[in-house]
Amino acid sequence: MQYRRFGRTELSMPVFSCGGMRYQYKRQDTPRWRIPRDSQQNLEKTIARSLSVGINHIETARGYGTSEIQLGSILPKHQRDRLIVQTKVGPNADPKEFRRNLEKSLANLRLDSIDLLGIHGINTLENLHHTIRPGGCLDIARQLQNQGKIRFIGFSTHGPTDIIIQAIETDQFDYVNLHWYYINQTNWPAIEAAKRHDMGVFIISPSDKGGMLYNPPQRLVELCDPLSPMVFNDLFCLSQPQVHTLSIGAARPTDFDEHLKVLPLLDRADEILPPIVARLAQAACDRLGEDWMKTWDIGLPQHHETPGNVNIPVILGLRNLALAYDLVDFAKSRYNLLGNGGHWFPGQKADCIDELNLRSCLANSPHADIIPSLLKETHELLGDREIKRISQS
Repeated sequence: MQYRRFGRTELSMPVFSCGGMRYQYKRQDTPRWRIPRDSQQNLEKTIARSLSVGINHIETARGYGTSEIQLGSILPKHQRDRLIVQTKVGPNADPKEFRRNLEKSLANLRLDSIDLLGIHGINTLENLHHTIRPGGCLDIARQLQNQGKIRFIGFSTHGPTDIIIQAIETDQFDYVNLHWYYINQTNWPAIEAAKRHDMGVFIISPSDKGGMLYNPPQRLVELCDPLSPMVFNDLFCLSQPQVHTLSIGAARPTDFDEHLKVLPLLDRADEILPPIVARLAQAACDRLGEDWMKTWDIGLPQHHETPGNVNIPVILGLRNLALAYDLVDFAKSRYNLLGNGGHWFPGQKADCIDELNLRSCLANSPHADIIPSLLKETHELLGDREIKRISQS
């Protein structure tokens, strides 16, 4: 395993982290005694495998159902100073409710303290306000930090880049969990801001939200050769020293194996990546046109600026991925979450696009004349059954 300094926390962070959203019994709270033995054994074997390969950062959240309580049955058995434990608790307008949730997390984990607390889901200005206002959630977290129950405080986000940067620039946080990978590099300015503030940078879900790379289409496999798409994406992310760790959302002990193949390649990233990146870029231009790929996102409105709350940038971006790389299943999974993702994945689908006048909101786009038809085409390509967030399943 390789390790990187996790910003101003000074923690020695493994370049991979063991995320706790997929190995638990249920995504809803369940009493400990009702958790089946085979589920608990799978979790314990997954954690044992993680630790055996040097992945000592164990990450979970209050919103991950039984994950915390199941970890609480095993983490106290390990040598505490060899673990980096993170949980996350969502902000709340009522700081007393935030405190109750945070204290429940600590009780579930059965540890005297945790290393990292993430304020979970600073996706909106409202949630940022609930967090940083006087007497808000951050003040509550600081109280427990002063009691020695929390070492460092950060935040996780699925929000737009400008809000992430606003949160970073408060200089109130030690680290950030955010999305950034080959197929979605929008948040790079936020990573640069985190570097300026010497914050740790944790990349969320690079293999799932990065394209469902555990089940890649053949076209993507060929374009990433000689690497698998998963190893390529890991190497792409970790080639940037500003990125400190990638989450592996392991459901079973073997889920680490493919990721570990990147470790001997890290020193050769400058040699290995450029031809693959060039091939991917050319493949997108071949199918969608060079002019489109260079200009498609210019002047696009955000969902809250669009009639019907249609999330035009996300929809067109998913169209690009489906057509350029045959990432149709991934694009469908994301597209059909629109309308049901709340502030974690905001905006609506393009199912009613014929009823909307987009002329004004597309005034700054060089493709204003064709975008309505492309949105309609995308809905026909990707529209399917409604999909819920994993934590709602």
